[in-house]
Amino acid sequence: MPTTRPNIVFIMTDDHAAHAMSCYGSRINTTPNLDRIADGGMRFDNCYCTNSICTPSRATILTGLYSHKNGVTTLATHMDNRMTTFPKLLQDAGY
Repeated sequence: MPTTRPNIVFIMTDDHAAHAMSCYGSRINTTPNLDRIADGGMRFDNCYCTNSICTPSRATILTGLYSHKNGVTTLATHMDNRMTTFPKLLQDAGY
């Protein structure tokens, strides 16, 4: 019997703090499309950011390494594309 793998869709939106999205209980915004995606998939309820600057934060998410380990510490710092990232690992796994 063939093994089926789950579909993986990773959506990272910019400038959406939890209090800005209605799927997390916002009373100031309604985000029906993001709510629909959250209802049909998985939501990170305990996800924390150790670096709130967008480029280093994204590099941390991609590599799983803190900024001082992945080398991306400013908005202008380029990430070394030879680093292991979760998309590369998914690709190696046949995704």
